[in-house]
Amino acid sequence: MAATDRVSAAAILVAAGSGVRLGAAGPKAFVEVGGRSLLAHALERFVAHPAIGEVVVAIPAGVPAELVAPARAVVGGATRQESVAAGLAAVGDAEFVLVHDVARPFVPAAVIDAVLAALVAGADAAVPVVPIHDTVRRIDASGALVETVDRTTLVAVQTPQGFRRAVLAEAHARGAELTATDDAVLVEAIGGTVVAVPGDDAAFKITTPADLARAAAHLAERRP
Repeated sequence: MAATDRVSAAAILVAAGSGVRLGAAGPKAFVEVGGRSLLAHALERFVAHPAIGEVVVAIPAGVPAELVAPARAVVGGATRQESVAAGLAAVGDAEFVLVHDVARPFVPAAVIDAVLAALVAGADAAVPVVPIHDTVRRIDASGALVETVDRTTLVAVQTPQGFRRAVLAEAHARGAELTATDDAVLVEAIGGTVVAVPGDDAAFKITTPADLARAAAHLAERRP
């Protein structure tokens, strides 16, 4: 990581999700696995990273800001896009900004490294991806199976997604009326260059109770 240790980078962690699909009584970011919240697991990976100088966490309204220490807290919006915009308005003048979903609490440092390296190399945005291992089929309006899709041309997208700060700010300003699944879509909409970098299966997303069980198993495997 020596090539990017001295880059100017900030991270926005999106932690404003409700946790409804997880069956949680409160915000998903504060659900615990292994005795610590998903936010705590995710936060430590960015706070400890030598290239990340500032971390901002977008949290639900009413959540005490001290719960995200040592990061800075901002109130997120009704959508992920609004939460990222709130975080972006709060970061300083870093050249690069990484946007990460707290629902992916175990992202390895190597993935952060790869995203930053792509930005240093000149990309407007970098997105970690992993291969799709399941067979993928198309269905028609009636629910009948139509065809098998060539999965070698498909990938699953992860976070953190990395951006040149100026490009991300422009994408949000120009795409405020768009409904985008992630920030890379907004950057593509203004003609920005988005490249793929290797993701990692450890950066899986926690959405359902079954994912929590997988997270607990993941931690147990790594305990000495």
